[in-house]
Amino acid sequence: MTRYIIRRLLTTIPVLLGITFIVFAMVSLAPGDAINLMLGSESANVANIERLRAELGLDKPWYEQYWRYMKGLFTGDMGRSIVYRRPAADMIRERFANTVILTVSSMLFALAISIPLGVAAASRRRSWIDYGATTLAMLGVSLPGFYLGLLLIILFGVNLGWLPIRGMASRSASLATYIRHLILPSVTLGSGLAGILTRLTRSSVLEALSQDYVRTARAKGVHQRTVLYKHALRNAMLPVATTFGMQFGGLLGGAAIIETIFSWPGVGMLAVNAVKARDIPLIQGTTLVFALSFVLVTLVVDIVYVLIDPRIRYE
Repeated sequence: MTRYIIRRLLTTIPVLLGITFIVFAMVSLAPGDAINLMLGSESANVANIERLRAELGLDKPWYEQYWRYMKGLFTGDMGRSIVYRRPAADMIRERFANTVILTVSSMLFALAISIPLGVAAASRRRSWIDYGATTLAMLGVSLPGFYLGLLLIILFGVNLGWLPIRGMASRSASLATYIRHLILPSVTLGSGLAGILTRLTRSSVLEALSQDYVRTARAKGVHQRTVLYKHALRNAMLPVATTFGMQFGGLLGGAAIIETIFSWPGVGMLAVNAVKARDIPLIQGTTLVFALSFVLVTLVVDIVYVLIDPRIRYE
């Protein structure tokens, strides 16, 4: 297992290098000029543009700019934001915890909804519970996050006034206030994952219930609840855990849209603002953080496989 983890960590290095190069190339080839956005129309004369371009190193060839960025990256320096004039690493560090909180709460919401619904649908196949759970799962998968978020804002924030519709509670606020600000963005971000996991849990449990070891347990007189949760559900969790881990990247990508809708001060919203302003260091930094997070979560999921199914071994 240790050798496998080390090998996986080593293989992430060329992946991350490739990501930095692709993002750098795409940003460099995109139309527009970040310098003009920074200076504005009034002060954007030729002298100011050339001076600021030389100050930021943007007058160098693209490969020199990329090499300079990579040298700084190995020392923990992601460069300075062109627009905000601050270290990109500091800005990402300030907001990363907010994105993690939103993503984890969305994943917990998805698990809390999908596992009970999937098990209930599988254990009561072709009943109204099964049809209801399947319908909810289809709605969760089909509704786009930005559309669902707007519906929740209109219903629970504007019409009913039950929940706040934007921003994040301050650190000095109470836990109840913090959770109230977290409910709508978490539900919006986690609804798609909840629909996917509900359908997958249902099909996996149905397949497990048809296996010989389940029939043997029932023949021995084991209680139905024990058969369902101890034997069938544990063996059905392997594909669910796989999809759960792989969907983490989708949640991070979707967080950018959801954070923008709800004005949640996370890395996703920072990335969207960086793209609008063509802030190259900030775009590269946020993309690299997203990629690294996805790779690490995938590694954790592979390790969890062994805990769920001891028959799996990595050599």
